[in-house]
Amino acid sequence: MEVTRENAGASDVLRRVPELSLNSYIEGSQTDRHRFIDNFFSGLKDYGFIVLKDHPIPDALLNNAYSLLEELFALKNEQKMKYALKENGFQRGYTPFGTEHAKDSPVMDLKEFWHVGRDLPEGHRYSSTYPKNVWPNEIPEFQAIMAKIFRALDDTGKIMLEALTFPLELERDYFSKMMGEGNSILRLLHYPPVPEGVDPRCVRAAAHEDINLITILVAATASGLQLKDRDGKWLPVESDPNSLIVDAGDMLARLTNDVIPSTTHRVVNPDDGTNGHRYSMPMFIHPNPDAMLTCLPSCMGTGAKYPPISSQDFLYQRLREIGLMK
Repeated sequence: MEVTRENAGASDVLRRVPELSLNSYIEGSQTDRHRFIDNFFSGLKDYGFIVLKDHPIPDALLNNAYSLLEELFALKNEQKMKYALKENGFQRGYTPFGTEHAKDSPVMDLKEFWHVGRDLPEGHRYSSTYPKNVWPNEIPEFQAIMAKIFRALDDTGKIMLEALTFPLELERDYFSKMMGEGNSILRLLHYPPVPEGVDPRCVRAAAHEDINLITILVAATASGLQLKDRDGKWLPVESDPNSLIVDAGDMLARLTNDVIPSTTHRVVNPDDGTNGHRYSMPMFIHPNPDAMLTCLPSCMGTGAKYPPISSQDFLYQRLREIGLMK
């Protein structure tokens, strides 16, 4: 894990994103669980990010998924465009290169991606709200593997949010009720080599905050992820392959009155002369559409900073701000 020195001149303290063992919470002693909870909560407050090691998702499954990503984005453009569903805000299927931009950014990000969401049975109360998944006919095993990755990361998200209920003084099932059937999104990302002659302001992912409660990112195939530290400096986030990187989003920040702030992060262009492909798999954990983002009592302090809003209204507001909805 890369580190950076504290800003204070005489300080020799090193800043590094905390690395935690998820198994210490799942299978550890009471002391192990308490230590994990404390370190997870403080890590999100201090950095907005933590790195999870020793998690239950098999390496073989993650490696298989990344192989399929390479196959997916190697398809011809006309093949991928068959699956571009603009009318639903690109919440499912393919989003072409140069479509999304960070909030308030004048230029587009240098990326393309594919969205996988929750499958619902016919007649489900959210079936009219969630678009149906679309799958590439050219890659027969894609659906089964990505659906399995979605379920595994969704389950991990429930565990992570359960751990937050203790310091936030909530019932243990508070978040599982809020996001049990939530509009969570698995984003399969491809950052191709940076094109020649591109606007110099364009980067792979401009500085932004995530919309959702938390994001669980399977460690990418190449470096480039940076978070904005609390002192305003950019801190590289590096981890071992197949580790999970967890960060806090805007919805969690609203709920906690910024006790857990949403952390600004970006993916910078390669500067080592390689200019290769980069793939990553973030899972954006969302609440149910009718869940209200209302300040938690334990975080009220001198008063709520944000008015209550439904998670669906907030999502659509942010999708319009980043260019994915009109």
